[in-house]
Amino acid sequence: MTDRPQSREFRAATAEETRALGARIATLLGPGDLVVLAGPLGAGKTTLVQGLAEGLKVRGPITSPTFVIARVHPSLSGGPALVHADAYRIGGALEIDDLDLDASLAESVTVVEWGEGLVEGLSEDRLEILIKRFEGEERPAAGVPADAEERVIRLTPIGPRWSTTSLTHP
Repeated sequence: MTDRPQSREFRAATAEETRALGARIATLLGPGDLVVLAGPLGAGKTTLVQGLAEGLKVRGPITSPTFVIARVHPSLSGGPALVHADAYRIGGALEIDDLDLDASLAESVTVVEWGEGLVEGLSEDRLEILIKRFEGEERPAAGVPADAEERVIRLTPIGPRWSTTSLTHP
């Protein structure tokens, strides 16, 4: 039995730090990878995807695909395209099937916001990312300014593809 890499948490105090972490995470990603993003409204999911896109060197701009459901961002460097989907308005697995995300999964990096509980069937391998934004009294770090946008970003690798990938360097 192969030991699965453990979850890893990172902190980001600003949107810029969130984008920079996304760019570093992109160095771990390649064609066929599925990333499932979770977190409340305003947590920074699209901001993280902007960083992933920067790291993957794909055509932008990267905006929330809530109303178009999915966008394909072609590579500018010969790497994989980024398929950025938002399942917030999706009612269930049948509607996910209608998006045909599996049609481009093998050659793209597919990132699905609000995809938990809906897209796991697309691949046995995925990187789950949970973003929590702290506000007011619940701030975990002493000395963080009241106007900071501190986030905790937890990466959880799932499946054999991630069994030998270290999450220590993002």
